Amino acid sequence: MSRFADWLQATALSLGAPGLFVVAFLDSSFLSLPEINDLLVIWMVTRHRELMLLYASAATLGSITGCLTLYYLGRKGGEAFVRKRFSSTTVNRGIAAFQRYGVLAVIIPSLLPPPAPFKIFVLLSGVAGISPWRFSAAVAIGRGVRYFGEGWLALRYGEGAITFLHEHARTVSLVVLSGCAIGVVAYLAWRRMRTGRG
Repeated sequence: MSRFADWLQATALSLGAPGLFVVAFLDSSFLSLPEINDLLVIWMVTRHRELMLLYASAATLGSITGCLTLYYLGRKGGEAFVRKRFSSTTVNRGIAAFQRYGVLAVIIPSLLPPPAPFKIFVLLSGVAGISPWRFSAAVAIGRGVRYFGEGWLALRYGEGAITFLHEHARTVSLVVLSGCAIGVVAYLAWRRMRTGRG
């Protein structure tokens, strides 16, 4: 797999934005390519700063497309399909998260860097019957924040952004999780107020 990942990375670098799209699609669907897309966004932005929006958009769109592929597999195959691939405990926790938080159960893991699990939430979105539009919007928000954030770090720190992310991955994850927790609390409070008025 390492040789394939190296070849894929080199090919993506030579293709630019289309290469990022392909890597993001593969990583979000059939393959697990931890950090490759993140590194590619940073490397490409440091070399072509003026193309940051294009690169981050290509990575986000590729991820949405790949996630939709898994989403439809989950929708078509149902819960039995997911239970064959993941433990019952993982599936039960995921379903409980969807029942309680809806699309927030997609947004939060889509923001987190590897090795945070994400594909189980993508598959369970299809199983839970979340609408494709709401699902796509949730992935676009989560992955968009992630890839545009990495693009911004690349503009600000250059290749040092890679070192920054590696050295501060735990801190970055905690900040993102804290922001998500605040967002979830605010969203739940808003929903409770809205339900109370109706």
